[in-house]
Amino acid sequence: MPVSASLPAPAGEAREHGERVRAHLHAAIADAGGWLDFERFMSLALYAPGLGYYSAGATKLGAGGDFVTAPELGPLFAQSLARSLAPVLAEHPDAGIVEFGAGTGALAAELLPALAALGFAVPDYAILETSAALKARQQTRIAALPGDHASRVRWLDRLPPAAPVGIVIANEVLDALPVRRFRVEADGVRPLGVVRDGDSFAWRIGDADAALAREVESRLGPELAALPTGYESELCALMPAWVASALELFDSGVALFVDYGLPRREYYAPERSGGTLRCHYRHHAHSDPFLVPGLQDITAWVDFTTVAEAAVAAGWEVAGFATQAHWLLDSGVLEVVAAPAVDARAEAERARELRMLTMPGEMGERFRVMALSRGVDPVPAGFGLRDLRDRL
Repeated sequence: MPVSASLPAPAGEAREHGERVRAHLHAAIADAGGWLDFERFMSLALYAPGLGYYSAGATKLGAGGDFVTAPELGPLFAQSLARSLAPVLAEHPDAGIVEFGAGTGALAAELLPALAALGFAVPDYAILETSAALKARQQTRIAALPGDHASRVRWLDRLPPAAPVGIVIANEVLDALPVRRFRVEADGVRPLGVVRDGDSFAWRIGDADAALAREVESRLGPELAALPTGYESELCALMPAWVASALELFDSGVALFVDYGLPRREYYAPERSGGTLRCHYRHHAHSDPFLVPGLQDITAWVDFTTVAEAAVAAGWEVAGFATQAHWLLDSGVLEVVAAPAVDARAEAERARELRMLTMPGEMGERFRVMALSRGVDPVPAGFGLRDLRDRL
């Protein structure tokens, strides 16, 4: 299994699993006639039953996995989220919460007690998780919560019927939706796909695809003409439908999407000519989805303008858009940090967590928070310090 010299080589069961995934992808390429659209490659690498990164049982998050999300760093993110949601819950105490892709359960495990400390007992906290391994970790973690928090949590295998009012939370979920890749050529937009290259894979420009070209032209508009020949990027064709489905969970309420991403004009800036693909393997970040498929996460930055358009089309409003740093600060993270710590070590850990969450070189600038709303007032806090909706 070819691996970059800068990455640790898989061994034992991981290596064997990687070889099975590689063989599965080679077969898919052969079945497709030798060229496979990248969206299909990414979907299989992440979600093929029993083989894909999110469908198999290897540890993904935390120190023993491949990457760490904001809730995994400590309680500050969840405690700030609780303060952000407080105005909504004060007016709608019957609102339930649905969390997509809950990881190890860290966010739910910290959010429920944080809300309770503010006087809110969420009547129903549902988790929609596609990974059986992560679901098992979530259930173990939630079961250990004190009091009656665990009794409020349930797991869903599919989207439930719409409820009257509620809250949708998706932290680092949209970036894992499979994307199409494209390249700007002299004769127009062409798809980028995957071919077999010995025991590995390689990029290959595909035949003209009228549907893809129309979608790129529709989203980029006149900005497309400013992109140079050879420009490559991604487009998540699945995003509008996914967002619409998530918003259908409630007749009214709010939704919070947190992810690394940009408004469309910045996403497709001419200088960002190589796209935004990002892979994570054993806490090494790189941009090659072909290195260890099935063993690494494959993501793409989120075009938040597409999220906003999908929300508006579904009858929702964009209630706020901010960097994670501004959202946390406006939600009161400094007040949380100012509370007395157990000891000097805990205080130092809290300061480290705050830096990771808010500094521009860490998560503070790259991650954005978007709030959507329909039929509720007030909306979540966190967007009074700097609201970037004018950039969408």
